[in-house]
Amino acid sequence: MEERYNKILDISFKFGVRIVKLTQYLVDNKVNPTIPNQILRSGTSIGANVNESVFAQSKKDFIMKMQIALKEANETKYWLRLLHASEYINDKEYESILADVNHIIGTLVNILKASKSS
Repeated sequence: MEERYNKILDISFKFGVRIVKLTQYLVDNKVNPTIPNQILRSGTSIGANVNESVFAQSKKDFIMKMQIALKEANETKYWLRLLHASEYINDKEYESILADVNHIIGTLVNILKASKSS
């Protein structure tokens, strides 16, 4: 599980960087501020919660942080769908960042399953 855990720390951080850059692009293109703010909050919260789990006080706390990260990833997926449907991001951009968030979701689900079963 440690390999998956180190992997999620890295990919959630890199995803957060992508979200920061996407947010700046949206702001530069005068998208209603609500959407960039929401996706910035949820998209960067994934990595923040994963990182916070490093110093979890207990297994229960670790699981809770990972579940919050999973919920934030799912919310981010919603905002990405909305941006794509509203034509603020094109098909190629959407598919690329969607693949990243789906990879994060899958990794978090695997970590949570392993954590709950041990």
